[in-house]
Amino acid sequence: GALANLDSETGGFDAVAAASRAAWQQALGTVDLDAPAPMKRKVATALYHALIAPGVFSDVDGRYRGPDDQVHEAEGFTFHSTFSLWDTFRAEHPLLLLVQPEQRNRDFVKSLLASQQESPFGILPVWQFHGRETWTMIGYHAVAVIADAYLKGVRGFDADAALAAMVKSATYGPYGGLDEYMKRGFVPIDREPEAASKTVEYAYDDWTIARMARALGKTDIAATFEGRAANWRNSFDAKTGFLRARKSDGALRTPFDPTAINYGSDYTEGNAWQYSWFVPQDQAAMFALLGGDKAAVAKLDAMFNYDNSKLDYSHAEDIAGLIGQYIHGNEPSHHVAYLYSYAGQPWRTQERLAQIVASQYKAAPDGLSGNDDLGQMSAWLVFTALGFYPVAPGSNQYVIGRPFVNRAALTLPNGKRFTVAADGLADANRYVGRVTLNGRALERTYLTHEELMRGGDLRFTMQATPNKAWGATAGARPFSMSTAAAR
Repeated sequence: GALANLDSETGGFDAVAAASRAAWQQALGTVDLDAPAPMKRKVATALYHALIAPGVFSDVDGRYRGPDDQVHEAEGFTFHSTFSLWDTFRAEHPLLLLVQPEQRNRDFVKSLLASQQESPFGILPVWQFHGRETWTMIGYHAVAVIADAYLKGVRGFDADAALAAMVKSATYGPYGGLDEYMKRGFVPIDREPEAASKTVEYAYDDWTIARMARALGKTDIAATFEGRAANWRNSFDAKTGFLRARKSDGALRTPFDPTAINYGSDYTEGNAWQYSWFVPQDQAAMFALLGGDKAAVAKLDAMFNYDNSKLDYSHAEDIAGLIGQYIHGNEPSHHVAYLYSYAGQPWRTQERLAQIVASQYKAAPDGLSGNDDLGQMSAWLVFTALGFYPVAPGSNQYVIGRPFVNRAALTLPNGKRFTVAADGLADANRYVGRVTLNGRALERTYLTHEELMRGGDLRFTMQATPNKAWGATAGARPFSMSTAAAR
């Protein structure tokens, strides 16, 4: 197979290099950027990083080695591998749905489904490297990638078989305390490490399964997983306002220190400060448990403003890029700056985004605050620079932040163009004064995928002072599971 791959690259080194350069220029050309040189360099580099993986793993004849260590042949698609799913379900895969052809995104889904069929355990990949399962990280986030792709219109794969594979992954008891989770509604810390993190990540994945099941008319499956999507409540301690690990008898584990970070403890590569915000499917309900919008904003501010001077995280994995207890160098924090919009204060999101972009990215070899994790760190910057971010993949919404480029034009997979423009963009003008979509005022703080895919013009008017009225009403806020039915 390797020799056939080599023989397929005809014309000599120069011809292959030219073809490669042309392919990269076409891929990078899907986002046409106009920005000051330093920012343009950072965003263009981030786009390049985001396009590197997942990569083609099958040979030119379609053969590849699967998770069962056997050779298989991809029929009608190109097999891809190296899926850092704990990281990339958040923004990397949603970005690829906008800037890569539908065929490539379809191949990702088909590759995940083929791997499930070939897995000795019959489940979707958790963190797959070169066709093999590494069991790195937690969750079953392949379900979120598949659901998000399907809900955003990617077709050409067996959706019923995909849903069955998703359910099988979510009900495979031996994996990561799932048997306990299904029995108790939470993962108990005395039976399974990193239990608090697993409970909330499983609940989010369950919600994406429910969303796809609803779309397919599978109401029984949808109802089951909608119930499971609320399991995050079982580990949320309203008294302290933090996500906490419970023991199998239901008692909260003590002593409790929300700043503590230890490998294999209650949380995965983080602590209670970061993980308490991980309810992307129902931020409104979580804010209610905190005591409402005012309390949620106060807690968000406390996170960003936390004094770490007496803390030592030198022993902890991937803890870098700290702004208080916000940790941009690792993924559990990546949606947090956008959460002010769920409390009706998007201007606070705009402030935090300016703070993060200025401190966490630079055009240098050490220009990322943490591991890029196969494009997630970079995809965050691309989305944020454009002015919106997919806080809850599966909702078909993007939460509006603020742009960091003067203009960007996306050539979408359907051939249409979506343009973002920022009038008056400057360091001093960090606030959004007004937003229009195709010339009409946009009063809500989110953009739908359907609106984006129709093409058009999203325009921001930037100013030096916050517009505290924009996005303040309850109806202007992004999707939350508990409030969606009331709209």
